[in-house]
Amino acid sequence: MSRIVKAGLIQLANKLDTNASCKEHRAAMIEAHIPYIEKAGNQGVQMLCFEEIFTGPYFCPSKDKKWYGLAEAIPDGPTTHLMCEYAKKYSMVIVVPIYEEQMTGVYYNTAAVIDADGKYLGKYRKNHIPQVAGFWEKFFFNPGNLGYPVFNTAYGKVGVYICYDRHFPEGARALGLNGAEIIFNPSATVAGLSQYLWELEQPAHAAANGYFVGAINRIGREQPWNIGEFYGSSYFASPRGKIVAQASKDKDELLVSDLNFDEIREVRDLWQFYRDRRPETYTPLTNL
Repeated sequence: MSRIVKAGLIQLANKLDTNASCKEHRAAMIEAHIPYIEKAGNQGVQMLCFEEIFTGPYFCPSKDKKWYGLAEAIPDGPTTHLMCEYAKKYSMVIVVPIYEEQMTGVYYNTAAVIDADGKYLGKYRKNHIPQVAGFWEKFFFNPGNLGYPVFNTAYGKVGVYICYDRHFPEGARALGLNGAEIIFNPSATVAGLSQYLWELEQPAHAAANGYFVGAINRIGREQPWNIGEFYGSSYFASPRGKIVAQASKDKDELLVSDLNFDEIREVRDLWQFYRDRRPETYTPLTNL
């Protein structure tokens, strides 16, 4: 009998004017997500992930310290607690991308991972932090310091990469070596500079490492920054590097796909990329 995992991705537009308070943004975005979480639960989704920093706009064009107010503790903050309740209610693994406050003045771009029994398993902190026009992330986020953890959930081994991380194959391989069967990559990416890479890099990671990838993007334009249009197009890629399900470019949407995790072994039996590695020749990669 095949090992089928029903997985889901939620892509949404920001719901409030950016002049609203952080508290108002958090409340509005959680309210907007709940019907999709419930829809996923009622459809039997077993693994679910949201977009990057799902509780507000993508504020990194602003360099406005106001947005530090959107950060919260993980796992002791209100959003993680609420998502633990939904995970338990629907027996669903949930990957929750949140702006994290470790302590006052120390902030991370983070995703909490919650198991199907509602227990918090741990978190991933975004390792690669861009600093380019429109994406002033170093103003808001410390680089991650937790490595590339993989979480052994009720339905499979889950890894997380966040947005800009996807441009770095080294971490994608580390997640595979750590046992990941599926990688969720919540993102906030706009049309233009890197759009052509959206359907190139992550299927390549899936093929090179023999695992599934769930890539999530938000939609719409966010004023007053208007750095471009968030083009949605969230998708699942298989271990063969094929996009097997994809969402629209411009609609709030829950994307659901049945993923056959037996395909992971089939692909790795065919392509022995882990066997044929030569780590002793890769030392230049760690020379600064």
